[in-house]
Amino acid sequence: MKRLRFNQQEIVFAVFAVLFLAFSIFLRGFLTPENMLTLLQNVAVLGILGLAMAIVVIGRGIDISLIAALAVPPGLVLQMVQNGHSLPAALVTAVLLTIAFGLVNGWLIAYAEVPSLFATLATGLLLAGLGQAALFQLDVVQWSDGMKGFERLGQGTILGIPTSIVMFAIACVVVAFLLRQTRWGAYIYAIGDNPYAARVTGIPSRPIIVLQYVVAALIGCFAGLVMAASVNSMPTRIFNSTLIYDVILVVVLGGIGLSGGRGGVLNVIIGTLLIGTMLNGMTIMDISYAGQNLVKGVVLLLAVITDSFLNPRNEETAQQGDI
Repeated sequence: MKRLRFNQQEIVFAVFAVLFLAFSIFLRGFLTPENMLTLLQNVAVLGILGLAMAIVVIGRGIDISLIAALAVPPGLVLQMVQNGHSLPAALVTAVLLTIAFGLVNGWLIAYAEVPSLFATLATGLLLAGLGQAALFQLDVVQWSDGMKGFERLGQGTILGIPTSIVMFAIACVVVAFLLRQTRWGAYIYAIGDNPYAARVTGIPSRPIIVLQYVVAALIGCFAGLVMAASVNSMPTRIFNSTLIYDVILVVVLGGIGLSGGRGGVLNVIIGTLLIGTMLNGMTIMDISYAGQNLVKGVVLLLAVITDSFLNPRNEETAQQGDI
């Protein structure tokens, strides 16, 4: 089974390489500096969100509210600065809102035992509605003079590498360290693999689950800040887009098992490369939004079916509050 999982990574990476090569040769406008910059920026945000989702899925959950964490706290930063508040104060407020949001998610799932799919769907709608009804004056929160310099987070370069990609790389290193080198990461894998056994061995399952969703929300907020800095605005209605399905595609197609306890940062990177390239190519080919959704739906369905064969769910260790 382990050999098959590694083969999945290799196959997905090979598909990415072939797809990138085919687009470069046959698709006019794909291999241009402007499009490569756009592709890298989009891949960076998608990849950072994929890291957040991976943490939750490895722990046998799912977080549908990530796009709300992407849009609302960073949008609040732009709105507060636009209203005359200082950038540090706005950032602190956004971080506190994100932590509170993650705590609510975690409490509902770990202590109230609401299934993660429904809990995060409800809280995501709540946070998005709060932003549109009470926090934002317009659907697209614009950049202002008080944000001057912050755009380098998404538009600058470091040694010729776009800053957004550097931010994605830093996020990868941090998440890889947390998952593989800390006790917290080991607990997440243990809970995802067998939640009952984890509790019997004395692992504090409920606090770990809460921490998972707090960290995921913070990573989602970070992705939103990178996105806002890249485009000098925050389109808060992005919550209504299909971005969350792209994130799930990254995780599942990359090889992180929905049954929990498997996968890591490398899976996210591989899935991000393939999905980011596929979406960029479809956009250049001027495939309609409905057509892109059709393609993504087919790919996601195939990925989920493949995952069910490669990572079968163990019903003996299944938990009522999981996915």
